[in-house]
Amino acid sequence: MIDRALYNRLKQSLIHSNKVILLYGARQTGKTTLVSQIIKDLPFRSLSVNADEIRYHDVLSSRDLNKIKMLTEGYDLLFMDEAQRIDDIGINLKILHDNLPDLKIIATGSSSLELANRTREPLTGRLESYALHPVAWLELLDQHSQFELRSRLEEFMIYGSYPEIFSIPNAQNKQQHLLELCSSYLYKDVLELSNIRHSRKLADLLRLLAFQIGSQVSLSELGVSLQMSKETIASYIDLLEKSFILIRLRGFSRNLRKEITKMDKLYFSDLGIRNALINNFNSIKMRNDHGQLWENFLVTERIKYQSYSGLFSNNFFWRTYTGAEIDWIEERQGKLYAYEFKYGNKTIKMPPSWKENYPDSEYETVNLENYLNFIG
Repeated sequence: MIDRALYNRLKQSLIHSNKVILLYGARQTGKTTLVSQIIKDLPFRSLSVNADEIRYHDVLSSRDLNKIKMLTEGYDLLFMDEAQRIDDIGINLKILHDNLPDLKIIATGSSSLELANRTREPLTGRLESYALHPVAWLELLDQHSQFELRSRLEEFMIYGSYPEIFSIPNAQNKQQHLLELCSSYLYKDVLELSNIRHSRKLADLLRLLAFQIGSQVSLSELGVSLQMSKETIASYIDLLEKSFILIRLRGFSRNLRKEITKMDKLYFSDLGIRNALINNFNSIKMRNDHGQLWENFLVTERIKYQSYSGLFSNNFFWRTYTGAEIDWIEERQGKLYAYEFKYGNKTIKMPPSWKENYPDSEYETVNLENYLNFIG
């Protein structure tokens, strides 16, 4: 059992807050397991419902307070799993919250496509939301030393960090699990909650993007390759980002004439998924994409660290038309922090044009020697 970083925060929110709690995250990241463990450790009489089941779906989408009362009567806490499947989920959660103030409510969703949009307005002022990521490096520190985790760095970069991966004993079974995860779960929310009817185009798009992590993405070039309009490509990428499959990084600029901002960079939320999409689980020494894997690894682990430690930041990359670039820019409390990623032990000097334009910023190379400080 991996101790998740959100355990205490969610537990304390359920004890002390009277707001509806929403837990977002990709499929298979452990949302149901985490909430079930918290409920088990609390003294509340709890009702756990799966929104896929018709008997619950009909009641919880009814807007009928009497029906909802009959379902929840006698319970202190309602746990609603896969809540995005409930029709008019926001209105129905508002009815629950406003009319049953003593009932504690926690809901999970594996897609923000609909759940966020359908809950935000009705639940204004009534909502706390959290994101659960694949297992973070910092979540393993209670059970493993930094030395042990360092020795498993390649495993993280090849198989990613979905919770189940850590309980699978051999490489062949890990690969099989990831391939099945891609084919069975990866597109489910996107297909169900959008107008996309077939997953082939999504799969083709994701495979192309898998080869471009760390590079600026041209929607026009992707459109030509896939015989789709760039507008359609943009909408697909937006859906994949909202389904927690992709991470979008935008360009930083305060001088639009010199700095590139029109094209984004895209990363995968989990490297195991990325490698499964291109069916490449070779060791690092047999690959030519180790730099891309390293960059994606640092991006995802930094985002997890920010999310769980409360380090609020706007994240960007930076590049000029003359070719100067920095992999990762954080804007925090009015100050800029620049980080260049290097797979190795070398230190890269700050680009002169960055130093000239942003002399008060801080700059650091993140490499194999010091990356532990960067990811927590």
